Amino acid sequence: MFDTLNDRIQAVFSKLKGRGKLTEKDVEAALKELRLVLLEADVNYKVVKMFIDHVRQKAIGEEVIKSVTPAQQVVKIIYDEMTEILGGSSRSLNFATHPPSVIMLVGLQGSGKTTAAAKLAVMLRHQGRNPCLVAADIYRPAAVEQLQILGEKTGVPVSYFKHKSAVEICSLSVEWASRTGYDVVILDTAGRLHIDEEMMQELVEIKERVNPSETLLVVDAMTGQEAVNVALAFLESIEFDGIILTKMDGDARGGAALSMKTVTGRPIKLVSIGEKMEDMEIFHPDRVASRILGMGDVITLVEKAEKTMTEERARKLEEKIRKQKFDFEDFLEQMQQLKKMGGLARVLEMIPGMGNISKMGGMDLDDRRMKRIEAIIQSMTPEERKNPSILNASRRRRIAKGSGTTTQEVNQLIKQFAHMQKMLKAFSGRGSFGAFKRLFPF
Repeated sequence: MFDTLNDRIQAVFSKLKGRGKLTEKDVEAALKELRLVLLEADVNYKVVKMFIDHVRQKAIGEEVIKSVTPAQQVVKIIYDEMTEILGGSSRSLNFATHPPSVIMLVGLQGSGKTTAAAKLAVMLRHQGRNPCLVAADIYRPAAVEQLQILGEKTGVPVSYFKHKSAVEICSLSVEWASRTGYDVVILDTAGRLHIDEEMMQELVEIKERVNPSETLLVVDAMTGQEAVNVALAFLESIEFDGIILTKMDGDARGGAALSMKTVTGRPIKLVSIGEKMEDMEIFHPDRVASRILGMGDVITLVEKAEKTMTEERARKLEEKIRKQKFDFEDFLEQMQQLKKMGGLARVLEMIPGMGNISKMGGMDLDDRRMKRIEAIIQSMTPEERKNPSILNASRRRRIAKGSGTTTQEVNQLIKQFAHMQKMLKAFSGRGSFGAFKRLFPF
C-alpha cells in the first residue's frame, strides 16, 4: 500500500543525495516537498506538521549540515521520526494471567472484522496457543455462518448459542472455553454501518460482562483518514487497547497507518496483509518505516524464509548451486516458496534497493509472468527439468503447446534461466552467498 508514497519520498531523497553539501535552504526545500507528499498520502495534517517540525529541529544544525554525509544523516532523522509516528516499537497482545484470555474485536461493518478474527486465531495457534472463536454478531445476515465457515476452513472451533443475546453469547462462550481448555477466546462482535448509541451500549455491556484482556478496534486501511475518524468516535464510547489495520495489501495511500497512533494515542498492534488466513502480522513500526523509505525489511524477509524452508532443504539447495547443478526442478520449488512468503512483489519490497525493481538479470519478475513460467516448467518432463541442454526445437514446441504459451516465451525462459545460473554461480563464490540465498531463495 506504500508504493506511491515510497516513490515520491525516493524522489525527495534523490535530490538531497545529489548534493555533496547541504545548506539550510536545501533541507527546507526537501521538507516542503516531503510535507506535500505526506498530505497527498492522506496523512492527518496535524501529524504532518508535527513530523516536519521535529525533522526540521534535528536536521537544520551545524552538526548535520557540516557532516561528511549530510544527506544520509537527514534520511536517518526522517526514518527515526517516521518510526516514532508509526508507534515507536511493536506492541504485544495482552493475555490474562489465568486463561482463558478474552480478545474482543470491535469495529464498523465492512472493516473485515470477521475475517480478521479468523486470521488472528490462526496466528495465535501458530504461536502455540489454543484459540476459539465466538460468533457474537447476531444482526448482520449470514455473519454467524461466515465465521463458522472460516472456523471450519482453519480448524478453529466456533462458539454460538442460538436465541441468546450477544452479551449472553459472549458470557456463555467464555464459560464454555474455560471448561473445555481453550486458552484464548476471540469475540467477533457486531458491526454497524455507522456508529450509534445502541451499538456502543451493547459493546460496553459485553466488555463489562467478560472483562477482556485485550479490546482491538478493526479498521479498514483503504478508508484513509476516515479510519482515524472512526477510531476517535469509538474512543468516545468504549476504551480499546490497540488497532488492527485490515487491507494493508491494497492500494491505499498510507494515511491511516501514519496517522493512527499520534491522533488516537492507541498503537497499531496487528495488520492484515493479504487474503490468506495466514496473512496476519504483528505491526513493527521500524520495519514499516524502513519499507516506506525504500530501505527494505530484511528481518521480516528472513523470518518468512525461515518459516517456508527447512535448514536441511536450504543446505541441499546451497550445495546444488555451488556444484552448478541448480535445475528447473529447483527453480520451480523456489517459485512455490515465494508464494508461501506472500508473492514476489512483497518479497522484492523487503530487499533493500529492490522495492521498485521489476526485472533482475533480464528476467521479468512480474507475478503474472511467474505464473506463465510455472506453467512452462510444469509442461517439461522430469528429464528436461534436470537437463535443460536437451531442450531442442521440437521439445520446445511441445512445451509451449502444453503450457498455453508461445515457443518464443519458452526460448526466452531457457535463455534467462541460463543467465540466472551464471548469477548464482557468481554469488556462490562469495561469503555473502548464504545471506543472498536466505533472502532471495531463487
